[in-house]
Amino acid sequence: MKVLLPDGSDLIVPDGATGTDVAQTIGQRLAKAAVAVKINGEVVDMATAVHDGDSVAVITDSSPEGLEVIRHSAAHVLAEAAVKLYPGTKVAIGPAIRDGFYYDFEFPQQVGEDDLHKITDQMTRLLTEHRAFNRRQVSREEALKLFADEPYKSELIRDLPEGSAISIYTQGEFTDLCRGPHVPDTARIGAVALLSVAGAYWRGDSKKPMLTRIYGTAFPTKKELDEYLTRLEMARQRDHRRLGRELGLFSFHDEGPGFPFFHPKGMRVINALLDYWRREHVAAGYDETKTPIMLERTLWEHSGHWDNYKDNMYFTVIDEVDFAVKPMNCPGGTLIYKTDQHSYRDFPMRMAELGLVHRHELSGVLHGLFRVRMFTQDDAHIFCLPTQVEDEIVGVIDLVQRMYRTFGFERVHIELSTRPAKSIGTEEMWHTAESALAAALERAGLEYVLNPGDGAFYGPKIDFHIEDVMGRTWQCATCQLDFAMPEKLDLDYVGEDNQKHRPVMIHRTVLGSVERFLAILIEHYGGALPAWLAPVQAVVVPVADRHVEYAETVSRRLAGTGLRVEVDGRTESVSKKIRDGEVLKVPFLLVVGDREVESQTVTIRTRGSKETASYSLEKASAELDAKAAPPAVGSGA
Repeated sequence: MKVLLPDGSDLIVPDGATGTDVAQTIGQRLAKAAVAVKINGEVVDMATAVHDGDSVAVITDSSPEGLEVIRHSAAHVLAEAAVKLYPGTKVAIGPAIRDGFYYDFEFPQQVGEDDLHKITDQMTRLLTEHRAFNRRQVSREEALKLFADEPYKSELIRDLPEGSAISIYTQGEFTDLCRGPHVPDTARIGAVALLSVAGAYWRGDSKKPMLTRIYGTAFPTKKELDEYLTRLEMARQRDHRRLGRELGLFSFHDEGPGFPFFHPKGMRVINALLDYWRREHVAAGYDETKTPIMLERTLWEHSGHWDNYKDNMYFTVIDEVDFAVKPMNCPGGTLIYKTDQHSYRDFPMRMAELGLVHRHELSGVLHGLFRVRMFTQDDAHIFCLPTQVEDEIVGVIDLVQRMYRTFGFERVHIELSTRPAKSIGTEEMWHTAESALAAALERAGLEYVLNPGDGAFYGPKIDFHIEDVMGRTWQCATCQLDFAMPEKLDLDYVGEDNQKHRPVMIHRTVLGSVERFLAILIEHYGGALPAWLAPVQAVVVPVADRHVEYAETVSRRLAGTGLRVEVDGRTESVSKKIRDGEVLKVPFLLVVGDREVESQTVTIRTRGSKETASYSLEKASAELDAKAAPPAVGSGA
């Protein structure tokens, strides 16, 4: 019989051939790397039979789909190891997730981080036994009998619709309920590591039992695993929550879960960031606006947020009228637009807002500044003519790229997301909007990936994913094209024909969430922010108490030019003060002693260097001003 390969060619294989046979027919090297096979678009086990005319693609261990299969299989081995080590353990679910896998257990005893090495050793022994993953289809009754002693598996089986196909996988003496697919045998999993332990409610319901969740990861080779663990350790050392606390930037408190508290040093960084943001936006033709945090429910109903976003909103009642705390700035921006009658000559109108928004996030997903319930969105709404859309989107793309280069983000991945299942507007609106975004990207000469069905409920969007120094990507900027909201909120302008028409609305952010972007910067730079962003740009270190007065003179001179400078007047040794300044990532340490007082100079030590240089006060001021100066507008550097 004949099967179709991804390159369009045909492959002749014997009747009854499996995915393994297809891989071996193509070549032994491919067969050795194969962990699963895709038949007619569905990823299945290598042992699955192929049929005449099937489209077949072999999934290797180096592909994203192959890694997912490896990690899902590793989760099963984790469950087997846990059951062997802790008799009486009840198993729940164990899926592959991004960068790894987890499995939830109900242990008969306390199991924590200190036990991970023991479980890992057991897993490693099991992996060396080369045991096959065998799949079997069973009836509902047989499945319930097999898992009679497993309450969580039994619950999952009972919740399946009548007549559902139920499959189980067995490796060695361990059997698990699973749809699969899995690698052919345990040896194909490669190298594994268990990473952490956490609590997790069964099926995410706080009214159900709290289980123990063990997180792990797996890679085809130990070299790849070691490289990943190195990156993981690097990320741990750069964790913005720890650095934010050590650098005195922000804190979180039980009185406001998910609501960050910014300290004076944190506000210095944010203000420096926003000063730069404002200068870039003024140069790009934006006017800044500000809208209220709470608005009446009727506005959110008209905008479509009530029907499409209310689960993520906070509400209150004022004078017996329902109000909502804004999760987005756009409806308020449209009210500013509607205060005047506009002409086609007014366009484009670019209105930017650093709007404080609130979104209800579940407590389990809160994560430092990365996931909060209150954040500042560097929003903008552009109102324009249909003929101006492409130019405006290209302008947004240029602004985004320029600002990202300023922070050292040279690698930016772009996605074009199309109409989701839950949306407003007509098919014609969506087609026009999606085509306009694609045309702008092509005009800008940018490569992008299509992300079907992931647009905003009111329009398609371009998402920009920046890549940090650790290779992680973060979605920050977005540009959303909206034909629907001007219609729903009755926005209009007078055209050349003296008739009323609907404007086009572009929603866009560059940083996304200012707070989240700050967290990304902290981890990207490991807390050593560029001098223009650093909360304290220079610390003057007097050698002894008699030098404090001169240190204060130096500080006042430098602060007079706008430098953020402090004096370390503690009764500590110079070496300790310097070490503390290095721990706090201060860009410039200025030492003053007898020699400096006599010559009216300072000795400057630059962060990351052991060398020092002596400068007159005038030259030191000019030198530090130049090195700590904010980026020039439009420079992208």
